[in-house]
Amino acid sequence: MSQIEQFGNSITMTSSEIAELTGKLHKHVIRDIRGMIDALEKDGPVLGHREVLDARGYTENFYLDRELTEVLILGYSVPLRLKVIRRLHELEQVVTCHAPAIIPQTLPDALRLAADLAEQNSSLQLVVAEQAPKVRALEVLTETAGAICITDAAKQVGMQPKALFQWLQENRWIYRRAGSSRWLAYQPRLQQGVLVHKLKVLGVDDESGQQRVAEQVLVTRKGLARLGEKLAGRVA
Repeated sequence: MSQIEQFGNSITMTSSEIAELTGKLHKHVIRDIRGMIDALEKDGPVLGHREVLDARGYTENFYLDRELTEVLILGYSVPLRLKVIRRLHELEQVVTCHAPAIIPQTLPDALRLAADLAEQNSSLQLVVAEQAPKVRALEVLTETAGAICITDAAKQVGMQPKALFQWLQENRWIYRRAGSSRWLAYQPRLQQGVLVHKLKVLGVDDESGQQRVAEQVLVTRKGLARLGEKLAGRVA
């Protein structure tokens, strides 16, 4: 059961609830939080967290504000991040629903409240605009988690890999740059979410010792469904 607290205008999440949502051991979440705080404190004091100790002096719980919670889960997998973010939204809705209504008693108070609400509305619109690319990036990451290579996609749709590569090229899903043997996805297909690029490690350079990487085209679950429709003749 979560305990809702607030740092300023931000709700908090406990380390124990983060552990429950992510399936991690609570002691491992506490370890991750300590590592995060130690890293952030190199640039100065870190606000937005509170540590609660038990009778023995051991950490019973950390309380993190929204910002620190989001920083912490950046190191977790996409599905786990999504669970925590959804829970943050739920907590925010609970706090909003229980917030006392402010009823202006005078005309100046009413005008001031109207001005404050208008300013908040403008700020929210700016936040939505700023967060839109991040939301889309999260969607792409989620799609990538279930994406498969074109060879495996060919098996799923009942085609020979060579035939599917040819179909994808002819229908402007993939292409090759001049002088390169590697396939790339057309930008519209990336925007549609039917294909994604994933970095693939090719090996280690003998001279520099650095990893050699290249982009590999993967078919998302959405792309696989789309291919099934097209190849079945249901979509023009």
